[in-house]
Amino acid sequence: MSSLEGRGLACSRGPATLFRDVSFRVTGGEWLAVRGPNGSGKTTLLRCVAGLTRADAGAVSRDGDLIYSGHLAGIKDDLSAEENLHGALTLRAVSVDAGAERDALARVGLEKRRSLPARRLSAGQRRRIGLARLMLDPAPIWVLDEPLTALDDAGQALFGELLARHLERGGLALLATHHDLAPPPARELRMGV
Repeated sequence: MSSLEGRGLACSRGPATLFRDVSFRVTGGEWLAVRGPNGSGKTTLLRCVAGLTRADAGAVSRDGDLIYSGHLAGIKDDLSAEENLHGALTLRAVSVDAGAERDALARVGLEKRRSLPARRLSAGQRRRIGLARLMLDPAPIWVLDEPLTALDDAGQALFGELLARHLERGGLALLATHHDLAPPPARELRMGV
């Protein structure tokens, strides 16, 4: 079963301490909501968990492959939706056929826009490329920073479905979010309090 654990994590930026002594454990079938005001260290914590930022103290351990998505969509403007999706999967060594990629883009509402350069897509449509990526990437651990940013009601509902399906398959998620999601989190980790 997949698991993700942080023990005694601390991080500072210059003289400012963002957080200290943060600990959590999430196992397959659960998700943990990371909440707190702007500037409380939510993004930094997720980056530490994903191995993109070094914590000043503490340790992270995980059992399972991890996929990370920041609060920006991470899309290349000159590439099409299809090329962005394919590139993201290739970077993670996830091999799926072109038909599966097209089907995922259709499912997220980008069927007729899959060949457009990403610069011609709205912020929400760019976010939907990430939803297609979550559909196709088998990583059991999701670390996602504000995954509902720029998504309309239908996009938010689709993310909720993807999350529920991920948890049902034994996956887990660590999500920084200001939104209430269904299914509700197993626990909340409050930052900056």
